Amino acid sequence: MLRTKSVTENQIRSIELSQRLNKTLMFSSRQLGWNGILVEQCQSPFSSFELELPALSDHWLNLHLGQPAPLIQKRDDRRHESILRKGDTIFVPAGQPSYWHRGEGVICSPLHICLKPELIEQGAEASEMDAKQLNFVSRFGQQDLNLQHIAMLLLAEVRSGGVMGRLYVESLTQVLVIHLLRHYSEVAQIITPQNRGLTRAQLQQAIDYIHTHLNRDLSLAELASVINISPTYFASLFKQAIGISPHQYVIQQRVERAKLMLSKTDLAIADIATQVGFSSQSHLTQQFKKVTGLTPKQVR
Repeated sequence: MLRTKSVTENQIRSIELSQRLNKTLMFSSRQLGWNGILVEQCQSPFSSFELELPALSDHWLNLHLGQPAPLIQKRDDRRHESILRKGDTIFVPAGQPSYWHRGEGVICSPLHICLKPELIEQGAEASEMDAKQLNFVSRFGQQDLNLQHIAMLLLAEVRSGGVMGRLYVESLTQVLVIHLLRHYSEVAQIITPQNRGLTRAQLQQAIDYIHTHLNRDLSLAELASVINISPTYFASLFKQAIGISPHQYVIQQRVERAKLMLSKTDLAIADIATQVGFSSQSHLTQQFKKVTGLTPKQVR
């Protein structure tokens, strides 16, 4: 049996997680520059292991992928024995130590998602919750189809090398944050909203900036800084004003500009894709067909 001694450090960083769990890293978002979220898939060792893990500095989601695996956990003097099945979720709030024990002979490839507490606080603020009253509750292994869907989209984006861009990832992250606030936290006090909404001038500034910089890998932080509000507030208020998320709006505008360039220029489709901000010709084709029902070649 592989036995790891308890560590007395106050907290460990998310980036150390796979090493502490003695797992081989398969895919990771470390090099993609994602804001406040780390997504990693690991290969678990074939041998049994027992581990007392110090508190993590971030909120930690563990999605079990692979064969059924017996697992013993202890938290807050509670012992929990379960058989993890594909899609089962474990949630460990930031600042909580944990104990893990697994038997021998099972290979699995769990997906770890770690979220900075600041993202949760921003999400609570945008959802009119009092962040100071938030109290997340551990989950030992449950089927959560909505969370599983979000997690697999994030994993697909990691495996692709970030082909969809930062706005897409940030949109998924916000959906994940809201889901956690609704289903993994105890009821928080609601803050009375005060003048929520973008002014016409703010909305126009943001739209003008998007149109001017369509060729860039835009982020929520970049767009929010144009009108000096938080990224989470920006995403929420922009959708309230336009009816779609910033990511969806940017995709629509890129497709519209590509359509214009296809009809007015002789540029290669690959060059048009780059000029309007898509990562490749195939990315342009995929999104173009989703929006218009046609391929770029059919329009040209």
